[in-house]
Amino acid sequence: MNILITGASRGIGKVIAQTLNGEIFVSARNENLFKDYKNYFVCDLASEYEKLGEYIEQNNIDILINNAGEYIYSPIENINKNDLSHIVKTNLEAPLYLISKAVPYMKQNKWGRIINIGSISGVMGEANASLYSATKAGLIGATKALGLELAEFGITVNTINPGWVDTDLGNESISDSEFSRDEILETVPQKRFVHPSEIAGMVKYLISDDAKGVTGQSINLCAGLSVGY
Repeated sequence: MNILITGASRGIGKVIAQTLNGEIFVSARNENLFKDYKNYFVCDLASEYEKLGEYIEQNNIDILINNAGEYIYSPIENINKNDLSHIVKTNLEAPLYLISKAVPYMKQNKWGRIINIGSISGVMGEANASLYSATKAGLIGATKALGLELAEFGITVNTINPGWVDTDLGNESISDSEFSRDEILETVPQKRFVHPSEIAGMVKYLISDDAKGVTGQSINLCAGLSVGY
């Protein structure tokens, strides 16, 4: 199996790449973080996703994991046009385009797996992160539609929605917010952050034949955050 993971240089994407078995292809913006991989593509999804689409077509990708994403914490009145364009392209436009380039080969083989890494913010909403919430909610809607569209071809499409995850990005987003780590943990029913290995384990299950009947789903992996407090 040829597996491509975007945003694989650190955090969730890096752990996913280290967990899965197969021919691993990775992409991210920082080439210096790819010394452990022979198949890598340096790409800024906000401006170069078409080039990555060509790379997907050239390498016959069986499993596409759209993990890369951007987060902006800001009141809506402070958002500018560049912020809007950047986050929409990275979080929603690029994943859909990459899917469009991966699907023909998957259809040809009557088998494929597409997994989007969303966010609990796309399920519940997050104050001062409306652009992020909107784009991640868009991924959930696309997942439902594509799950229907591609079901007859043996292709499954699912989204995993992490809550607070113990990564550099997660910790950076805490720094950007008005709340401390302890205050955030108080809102999480399990009183902990999700570990990237838990998300990688869910990805591993969803690409397996055991999960061939799971498609079009939005799966919350959030230590109970989506249930309530």
